[in-house]
Amino acid sequence: MNDLPDKLSRRTFATGLLSTAVLTAFGKNEQKAGFDLMKEVRKFRKLDAYATSVFTRESIEQHLDFADRYGISKLFVANPMTQIELTPAQFREHNNKVIQAVKAHPEKLRGHFTVNPRFKKESLDEVDRCLDAGLVGTRLYQQVKINDPIYAPVIEKLASRNILIFMHGECQMGVGGYKMKYDARKVPTISTPGDFAEVAARYPEAMFQFAHMGGGSDWECMCRTFEPYPNIFIDTGGSNNEENMIDFALQHLGEDRLFFGSDASFYQSIGKIFASRLTDSQKEKLFFSNYQKVLKKGGFHVD
Repeated sequence: MNDLPDKLSRRTFATGLLSTAVLTAFGKNEQKAGFDLMKEVRKFRKLDAYATSVFTRESIEQHLDFADRYGISKLFVANPMTQIELTPAQFREHNNKVIQAVKAHPEKLRGHFTVNPRFKKESLDEVDRCLDAGLVGTRLYQQVKINDPIYAPVIEKLASRNILIFMHGECQMGVGGYKMKYDARKVPTISTPGDFAEVAARYPEAMFQFAHMGGGSDWECMCRTFEPYPNIFIDTGGSNNEENMIDFALQHLGEDRLFFGSDASFYQSIGKIFASRLTDSQKEKLFFSNYQKVLKKGGFHVD
């Protein structure tokens, strides 16, 4: 049953949700003076470093609509996390969907690819194929821990080309940062902040991105763990909006290691940034120039 009025469009509804999420960050005087929240949001160029799509026509159209609404210049898309074995045939199929979507919407979409290092030759070949096809980085999952030596050939290849290594990770009760026993029903190969820290120390020349600070993980543990490792970046993606999340990340990681990402939670991911104490120059870095700088190292230019 649809409880929304007939005249309340998806666009109006999402704008209202964003307003609810961030208006408390601004003073009453600004609101009385006719403060335009969406104008404030749209004045910042944005690169969504963690866009997730199932690559149906409807999913792509929704992403493009959100991008237009919130002033997102480029969406960096890939398939969502999956627990399949991810054989060579499967990861090629996933990557082909990304390649096709980017070709269909080159003005808005850029792509990430996935591989499974258990298939060494096929994965190394796939890295070359996807980079040649215009994809710009990885979206790795939980088939193998990031610090497992089996990942070495893939990491070394990506590092040699200055490609950001973006992998899904978790840090929650029973997964990372906790000593008590708790059945989180996660596969033992999920990567934790400690795993990222270990591989970052082993490969200081490589660049790593830990997925979605707002995805339900213990972001305090995450930020504290990553603090000594300048080659680990995090994104703001996810629907969780705990108070002080962005400010805590800024305090422990600095303003140059934070990316804007949505993980398809657009208004939440933008709202938590505008509810923070970041200055405009820090917001500009988070929304755009931090990720742009990393992309340029790999030879990819985004205006």
